[in-house]
Amino acid sequence: MADSSAASGGNTAQGAYVALMMGIIGRGLVSMSQVDDTVRRELAALPAGYTICMTVMPAGPSFAVEVQADGQLKLLKDFSGRATLNVVFKHIAHAFLVFSFQEGTARAFANDRMYVDGNISHAIRLVRCLNRMETIILPKLVAERAIKRYPDIRLGEKLSLATRTYGRLVVNLIKGA
Repeated sequence: MADSSAASGGNTAQGAYVALMMGIIGRGLVSMSQVDDTVRRELAALPAGYTICMTVMPAGPSFAVEVQADGQLKLLKDFSGRATLNVVFKHIAHAFLVFSFQEGTARAFANDRMYVDGNISHAIRLVRCLNRMETIILPKLVAERAIKRYPDIRLGEKLSLATRTYGRLVVNLIKGA
């Protein structure tokens, strides 16, 4: 797995921000898969060992996760293999638009700023997981900019899931997972 290098814009403020957000998104997906039934249901359609990588051309930043037998995700550090599903931003500026919530993931696909190498129906599942994660962990005002349609979710449910997700994120960071 590539890191944020000078070749990918890693020495710029945009590159550093995108690298930080890649780490947060990868770890956030792992955490959501551990605490949220909706995300686990989405991932249940993917076989154990299925790998997902999100990256920025030409050489990072990126993250990779693997579906485990129990349906949860595991963060893959230093992943250098070929992922089953690759979601690729064509330029660091395109990733910045999405990760700074100026453009939603669906709009970025529509604007040809990113592409998918792998099963499109699995990519749609990933987008639903990303949308769910953004709904839960971001304030509503920000999440509404990031996703196409903000779901009807009770504040109590959102706060409970956000607390559990952030708690799991901290535990995973301490464990080095």
